[in-house]
Amino acid sequence: MCIAIPGKVTAIDGSKAKADFSGNAVSIHLGLVDAAVGDYVLVHAGCAIEVLTKERAEEMLSLLHELEELGLS
Repeated sequence: MCIAIPGKVTAIDGSKAKADFSGNAVSIHLGLVDAAVGDYVLVHAGCAIEVLTKERAEEMLSLLHELEELGLS
């Protein structure tokens, strides 16, 4: 099963960007969304597929953390 994970955009260079995922800097592609540095994006297979509000991103991260604690991740 594949899921999309929220990350915070920290740098942009054209259609490529860096995003922070719980302290891990990962290269992503922004070709499908219009995001800016500081935005939260939902990333699947290295591509940002949606811009999220900070509140929605935090909610999703909290749910993923709960799943991890239950051993379901």
